[in-house]
Amino acid sequence: MTSSKLQVEQLVVGPLFSNCYIIWDKDTKEGVIIDPGDDPENILETINELGVKIKYILATHGHFDHIGAVAPLRRKLKVEFLAHEEDYFFIEDGENAAQRWGIDIEQPPKPDRFIKDGDMIKIGVFELEVLHTPGHSPGGVSFLYDKMVFAGDTLFQNSIGRTDFRKGSFEDLSNSIKTRLYTLPDDTIVYTGHGPVTTIGGEKKFNSFVRI
Repeated sequence: MTSSKLQVEQLVVGPLFSNCYIIWDKDTKEGVIIDPGDDPENILETINELGVKIKYILATHGHFDHIGAVAPLRRKLKVEFLAHEEDYFFIEDGENAAQRWGIDIEQPPKPDRFIKDGDMIKIGVFELEVLHTPGHSPGGVSFLYDKMVFAGDTLFQNSIGRTDFRKGSFEDLSNSIKTRLYTLPDDTIVYTGHGPVTTIGGEKKFNSFVRI
C-alpha cells in the first residue's frame, strides 16, 4: 500500500515486533527511516538493496522498541536523528528501559534536532508534516503525507497504543485520535507501529476504543 511516487518498505524488527518503515521518493531515491527499533543490519541491508539514500532517522516516539537501532544506523549513515523533545526522557532511558524488558540495545543518542507540531520534513519532492499526537507518550508524533500517515503507537488496527506506561494518558490519546487522525480523509492509510496497516475510515467504523 503506497501513495503516488512516495514508496514504502515495512520491516518488522526486534522481539516486540515493531514496525520500521523506509520511505523514499521514487525519482530521487532520497528517503528516511521511521522507527528503527532493532535489527540495524537488516535495515541497512534493505536500504542498500533498495538503493535509497537516507536523509534522516525519525522517531514517532521515544520508547526503546522504536529507537533501539538508532545509534548504529546514525553512526553508519551519518544522518540526523529527529524526535519530539517531550520524549527525550524516554530516549535518555532507552538502554535501561530495554534491559528492564530483558532486551539489549545500544544507548540511543540525543536527537540532533527536536521536531514539533507543524514542522515539514522534506524527502525529495515530498514533505512529511509532523502531527503532535500525544497519549501513548507525551512526545508522540505522527508523520503525514497526502493520504498516508505513520502513526507509531497512537492508533492500531482495531486498537490503540497502551496508556498505562510511564507518562501515558488515555485522555490525551483519545483526543489525539479524534482531533488529529479521525479528521483525516477516510481513505488515508495508517502505517501503524505494530501490526498491520489500516485506514482512517476503517478505524472510525470498527475501533471500539476510540469512537467519534
